[in-house]
Amino acid sequence: MCGRYALMSSVELLVELFGLTDAPTLVPRYNIAPTQLAPVIRLVGGDRRNLDMLKWGLIPSWATEPGIGGRLINARSETAATKPSFRDAMRHRRCLVPADGFYEWKKTETGKQPYWIHARDGRPQVMAGLWEKWWGRDSEAIESFTILTTESNDLLRPLHDRMPVFLSDDDLDHWLDPAAEPASLAAMLEPPDAALLEVTAVSRHVNNAKHDDPACVEPVDLATGEVNDDAADDQGLLFE
Repeated sequence: MCGRYALMSSVELLVELFGLTDAPTLVPRYNIAPTQLAPVIRLVGGDRRNLDMLKWGLIPSWATEPGIGGRLINARSETAATKPSFRDAMRHRRCLVPADGFYEWKKTETGKQPYWIHARDGRPQVMAGLWEKWWGRDSEAIESFTILTTESNDLLRPLHDRMPVFLSDDDLDHWLDPAAEPASLAAMLEPPDAALLEVTAVSRHVNNAKHDDPACVEPVDLATGEVNDDAADDQGLLFE
């Protein structure tokens, strides 16, 4: 699953990497949590990619109240094309969710230990997303999104059996194409190569969703609980 993630890359880098035609001013986010606004990339006018701020947690167009979005932060990629909450968005409203990485937790005797999962090469990743527009009373409109998940690869399986769907550079155009049939997207929804990712134990500072600063991604030595500057260079999973 994906219950927290981060996007610290500059908007200038995102514009360059993803060919954006419009983007808002962004501040580094180290601990993006459900129901918060976060940037997603959508196709506009058939060929332009815009970076827009949407609420994390998809609110189906048929929902009677927006609170349901807090329970729909993730969508299983295997069933998104058929589930009532996601099937219309899966067919017509797909988006890209840029991230520098995401967090997962492992239960220990002393509490939940967070891990920071990110690309080994340090580049921003792209998670597959769906978006929706919900109309409430007095013509109130809320645009929201969800992140697709798939089975975890060998690297992540010790932490959780689900992980976000990551899209390659070659997949982006097809994923955003509203004319693409969901069946043609199946090959994109497989777990990513474990060799492309790195997992690092980080401070429990990130456990509190109110914390949103660089301390969230600081590596720690699990034996001492102290910040470990060398841990960022370790290869593989840092389990206790």
